[in-house]
Amino acid sequence: MAGASRQTSEPWYADGLRFRCTQCGDCCTGAEGYVWVNQQEVEELAAARGMTPAVFERRFVKRVGIRRSLKERKGGDCVLLDADTRKCTVYDARPRQCRTWPFWDSNLRSPEAWAEAAEACPGCNKGNLVPLEQIVEQAAKIRL
Repeated sequence: MAGASRQTSEPWYADGLRFRCTQCGDCCTGAEGYVWVNQQEVEELAAARGMTPAVFERRFVKRVGIRRSLKERKGGDCVLLDADTRKCTVYDARPRQCRTWPFWDSNLRSPEAWAEAAEACPGCNKGNLVPLEQIVEQAAKIRL
């Protein structure tokens, strides 16, 4: 219809969300799961550890079907999390899955899902406001 206004549906977080990584290590621990890595990430992680990609992969990566995931210690801690300091040993080279936390579809589906993520992550709802455009960009990099 000519002249009719089209209503757009904005996400519930259209005004942005606050987040600041505290590097607490909480997202690197807990229930067992997968941190998917691709070849470029393996190469970057290996360089951060001062290893060749082949050595890094043998030591820190497991095959899951045709995919690759970082290994975990017993109990679910990421193998790249320092057990004493609880800090990521490759923070600046961490995989895309880690870089995009908490802006995953699973955390953005509702205010309640975000609140649940915030219960586990002390960086949620803290720090500077992350604008909608940046949230959308991060969420598009990974679908979890």
